[in-house]
Amino acid sequence: MQILKFGGASVRDADGVRNLEKVLQSVGTEKTLIVISAMGKTTNALEKVIEHYFNSKHELQSSIQDVKKYHNGILLELFENESHEVFKVVTALFRELSEFFDRNKSPDYSFVYDQTIGFGELISTTIVSYYLNHKGVKNKWLDVRELIKTNSYYRNAKVEWALTQSKISEAIDEKALHITQGFLGSDGNNFTTTLGREGSDYTAAIFAFCLNAKSVTIWKDVPGVLNADPRFFENPTLLDSLSYEEAIELSYYGASVIHPKTLQPLQQKEIPLYVKCFLEPKNKGTKVGKSLDLSPNVPCYILRKDQILITVSSLDFSYIVEENISHIFKLLHLYKMKVRSIQNSAISFSVCIENSYNHLEPLILQLKAKYNVRLDKAVDLYTIRHYTTDAIEEIQKNKTVLMKQITPKTVQIITK
Repeated sequence: MQILKFGGASVRDADGVRNLEKVLQSVGTEKTLIVISAMGKTTNALEKVIEHYFNSKHELQSSIQDVKKYHNGILLELFENESHEVFKVVTALFRELSEFFDRNKSPDYSFVYDQTIGFGELISTTIVSYYLNHKGVKNKWLDVRELIKTNSYYRNAKVEWALTQSKISEAIDEKALHITQGFLGSDGNNFTTTLGREGSDYTAAIFAFCLNAKSVTIWKDVPGVLNADPRFFENPTLLDSLSYEEAIELSYYGASVIHPKTLQPLQQKEIPLYVKCFLEPKNKGTKVGKSLDLSPNVPCYILRKDQILITVSSLDFSYIVEENISHIFKLLHLYKMKVRSIQNSAISFSVCIENSYNHLEPLILQLKAKYNVRLDKAVDLYTIRHYTTDAIEEIQKNKTVLMKQITPKTVQIITK
């Protein structure tokens, strides 16, 4: 089978849904499974809904209506008749979302997040599935939560591979066209879980692994994997090919085109990954596979903004040794901090983190009980793979460098 993944930008409006059908005409629909993200900025809009649920309940229903209005606009463009069944199905999904907020008793933000956020994918796949059937492209809609089983680590769940393999193998007719959601799974109690932000790529890789797929194609609004994010860097270069190992390195440091967890299951079964532009489906894009060279061989730039640099030193000027570092990492794990870079000297230890769960304040209080602590907020972390002297100098120009770390293939620079 071929696994095709379409991101939110590719289905952000009615024209995007129509274009998805054209892409399918180009690449074929036999033995195909499609993974689709939430439409446009729906995930961000649902995060606003969650914020209102916790902090501003009088605005909750209006924020839900904003999301509904956006999707209804797309429906009205795609379907001539408002009596079409798809309108009822989408309305039922929004009713289910509102009913969750009415009955929920859990104060756990991460739990509420996962029960809410997945409606974006459920609605987008419903609209696309009905539209394709409406246009004569017969397909089967699947609820991915019945297939990908995970633990209960909400917002970053871990896949239960044996059970997932069994359920996917039983559910998929390899000859048919299937449509399902990215990003989602469910735990042992059938509560919705999510695989981490941008986890739809990972969903495609999970299906590819379980189905021994011939390929995975991720359809983006860029020509393929670029050597730099065009939002932050001028004139990026398209990479024609790169190895799994190189792609894993880039994703580890935060390259936004490929999700960090996507590549491992593909590498295990040597399933090639293609990254292509949904506006130019005939173009080659980028191929990621076994033993491929980085082509062209150019520096690759990754920027992570709004990071936090913590520097700790001993209260009595004693050395920072293994016991101290172990203690610091236990605290980082306890407060769910994502570590992006570390550096230590005789009497200090610096760590660049991402405060995804908003646990910074209790972490700092714990650290101050044992160490001197310096905190630099809103710093930028630049990573350059295959760096050159000119590349480093360009990044450092007109910036205050707080930390720099160089290895034979990679340099990391934290700036203010």
